[in-house]
Amino acid sequence: MRLSEFMVLPQEQKRSTVVKEGIPVAKKELPEEMIFLFQLTGFYVETHFSKASKEIREYRMFHHSPELNASWQPIGLTG
Repeated sequence: MRLSEFMVLPQEQKRSTVVKEGIPVAKKELPEEMIFLFQLTGFYVETHFSKASKEIREYRMFHHSPELNASWQPIGLTG
């Protein structure tokens, strides 16, 4: 899937695609939300998860990985 195709998906399909196809890269905890960064084929997606509603409130998409500063925690894959 290309970034342009992902951008026009309905919210539920975006969630499903990130969960099924995304590789978790890093997470950041803020007072009201958790942000997770996923790598998909050819692009990256940040999911902004509301702690109060327990729902993804926003998706941010990037062609290249955003710069990860010290506030990001790497997500290690075990296997």
